[in-house]
Order: sequence, then C-alpha cells, then structure tokens
Amino acid sequence: MAEMPFMTPAEFAGGVRPPQGGGAALWFVFRGDQLLVELGPPDSRPSDDPRVPHRPSAARLPLLKNNNRLWASPLRTLYLGALGGLGCWAAEVASADAPSGYGWTGMRSLFTVLEDAHFALAGRALQLLQWDRDHQFCGRCGAPTEPRAEERVRVCPACSLTAYPRVAPAVMALVRRGRELLLGRSPHFPPGMYSALAGFVEPGETLEQCVARELAEEVGVTVTNLSYFASQPWPFPHSLMIAFVCDWADGAIRPEAGEIEAADWFDVLQLPKLPSKISIARRLIDAVSAEIRRQS
Repeated sequence: MAEMPFMTPAEFAGGVRPPQGGGAALWFVFRGDQLLVELGPPDSRPSDDPRVPHRPSAARLPLLKNNNRLWASPLRTLYLGALGGLGCWAAEVASADAPSGYGWTGMRSLFTVLEDAHFALAGRALQLLQWDRDHQFCGRCGAPTEPRAEERVRVCPACSLTAYPRVAPAVMALVRRGRELLLGRSPHFPPGMYSALAGFVEPGETLEQCVARELAEEVGVTVTNLSYFASQPWPFPHSLMIAFVCDWADGAIRPEAGEIEAADWFDVLQLPKLPSKISIARRLIDAVSAEIRRQS
C-alpha cells in the first residue's frame, strides 16, 4: 500500500528534546497556515521547485522581512525530531514578507510538489504549532501554562491541568451495493463534487458504532461487512481520518437536512466529480471502484 499524504515517514524519529550540539536542520516555518518554501535552485533543480529551507545549523532560522527589516524572531519554535539524522524544527511567525528566493505557500498546493517526507512533516509541524499557540493559558483557571522538556505537553502550574496535542478521530465510510457506490455532498463542497460519507467520533463511541450512527443519521441506511481501509492524519486543523468499506444492508437514501445536500448511488463507471487526490476519500473511492471493475 502506497504511503498516504501527511503520513509520518518511517525514517523519522520524533522527539521533544533537541540533541545537544545542534547540527544541520530543516525548518518548517509557518505564517498562519502558509509554509515558507525556498525557491532558489541549488544543484539542478528548476528555480520554481519549492523546498523546505535547509540550514547548516539549527540556530539559523531563515531570515524574514517585516517592515523592510530583516528579522528571525518567531513567535514560537518546536523541535519535531530527526529525519534520517537531520534535525527538524517548526516555527511560527506573525506577519512577515518572504525575502528574495522564498515564498509563502498553502499546504494543499504543495501536495506532490514537496518531497513526500517533507510534506508529511509539514503537516505535523502545522498541527503542533496550532496546539502550542492555542494552549498558552489554562482552560480551567486561566493561568499561563508551561511546556515539559520530556514530553509533548503543556501543564498549568496553578491547577496541574495538562494539555496534550489534540487529535480528533473521524470515520469515513464508502458503502457498496453491487456495482454502485453511495456518495454524498455537503453544502460546502465545490459544485458537483461528491465524496464518501464521514463524521467525527463521539465520546464513548467505537469506530464501528460511529460508522453505523453517521450513515443512519446522514443518509438513513444500515450497513454490514465493515472492513478497515486506511487512515490519514489531516492537519486542517487536527483530525485523524479512519476510512472503512462496507456493504449496504437496508434503507432508502434520506439525506439529513442541513448536513447532506444530496446523496445517491453511482455506478463505478459513471462517478461524479470526486475530491482531490490529496485526500483519503479519493484514494478510498478509486481503490474500491477499481476492485469492483476487476470483479465485474
């Protein structure tokens, strides 16, 4: 099975405490949800081929501009770990212009453009920066929180409340009925686009229970033969999508008002507009469609 977008590469060793002595480093610098990429062409790369800034020392951040003055003072920095022995750092800046040879680019547009490992780590960096920013103060008593050196957590010194990086599990289910797939569209989808049905897991609920509940609520069907397909971290902002395949058992389609704008059965040879290949939804639909066509 090919590696999913945003999946942490096997050669990456995560960590919280940076190694002594620094060393060369990759810098994942964000302004909001935009990543700073270097556009200059070392070696034989074309000049428009973006890449993550690589510095000979972890102490050297890429220089940024603010009001025409060079500066390198981020709002926060986090050590991510090491990729093949190369240190990886995340940083967030408030407002900065990219200097010559650099550019700010949204994550979605970097899919298949950055190296796979760098793209995956950029997704991790974005999630951790958002977590660190959103938990500077205790959600219980309002006191400033403090990071721990030995693990990824912020702790309130006043009331001991701990805040770990949040991961919100969500399920996605592609329902089969013979040669047909059940696809739906939410009101916020681009015109004409359909996808597999999905929803967030509720407290105290198993993944299997969530699949059954979401399908019953969103389209009024029941399913059987549930099987796991794959998972994908999704840093917009902090989800983990867990995808399943299942067979239709009973029920006529009844789209849930306000949640599902339209839903229908589609033959695998007549599928509508589908999500981008960056998403696990597209990979799920493509894989199941190909399997049904082979069996037909």
